Amino acid sequence: MRQARTSRAAGVVPAGGAARADRPSAALAAAGVIPSRARGQNFLVQPRVADRIVALANLEAGETALEIGPGLGILTERIAAAPVSRIILIELDARLAARLAQRFAADPRVAVVNRDFMAVERDEFASAAPIKVIGNLPFNSAAAILERLAALRGGIARMTLMFQREVGERIRARPGAPAYGALSAYTALYWEIAEHFRVGAGCFHPRPKVDAEVLAFAPRTDEAGGPAREGAILAAIRAAFSTPRKTLRNALGHTLGMPPAAAENALRGAGIDPAARAGTLGIREFARLAQTIEREQAARGKRDA
Repeated sequence: MRQARTSRAAGVVPAGGAARADRPSAALAAAGVIPSRARGQNFLVQPRVADRIVALANLEAGETALEIGPGLGILTERIAAAPVSRIILIELDARLAARLAQRFAADPRVAVVNRDFMAVERDEFASAAPIKVIGNLPFNSAAAILERLAALRGGIARMTLMFQREVGERIRARPGAPAYGALSAYTALYWEIAEHFRVGAGCFHPRPKVDAEVLAFAPRTDEAGGPAREGAILAAIRAAFSTPRKTLRNALGHTLGMPPAAAENALRGAGIDPAARAGTLGIREFARLAQTIEREQAARGKRDA
């Protein structure tokens, strides 16, 4: 495997040849890797899509780029051409991590972390500079990774992530849409979807059975309810969507054990029709509902004391 001999913009870019990221069979064979369906390993091989993803990330001078699951490095090559000051690659597969470390050894900005992103702690990529997150996420764990990113979100200025198309549609769905659900509401608590585009299944190796979707996330500038109410809002979302076909009055009673009258009081106090269903509520309604549920539960606690 050859080291980079050319430089573009701010960094060293790996050379082409038999082990190029857009020629996956040779690259995987060189690394001794057989794509794992259990790990959701579908490698992006379309250069134009890779160009578009990294362009959507809006990488700027002085920033830190964090790539999740870089795999063969097709996105990394383009990230390294941007004027970022630091590039952190988090790769679970030890053979791919070793390959990336070798390919980008000449670029002092690049650090390769051979770990599961779900086990990564905030201080492993903490930076005074804005952090831009990029990743072609494994389809089978993408929603869990998004949840982990929300927990680690301090300092993240933007995320550009690829999901299975159906999951992407659920993430960006708005209240009232058929795809809207708990994942939609959970995401809206932390992020706004700035842009999105579809990627055909033929752009991957091995080819998955479904298309993908790239979403660009920007942090909410007005966190609904604020950090102090985060847990209560998440509990309200879970309760409401636990039985999404039931009315909200019945869903709260079923999940939180609230008597019908208490559930109705909480909903009316939040300005929500008790006969409505979870799929009609936006994140602001959930924030109001969380507050009135807390009030009702506190009142019940005093009466029962």
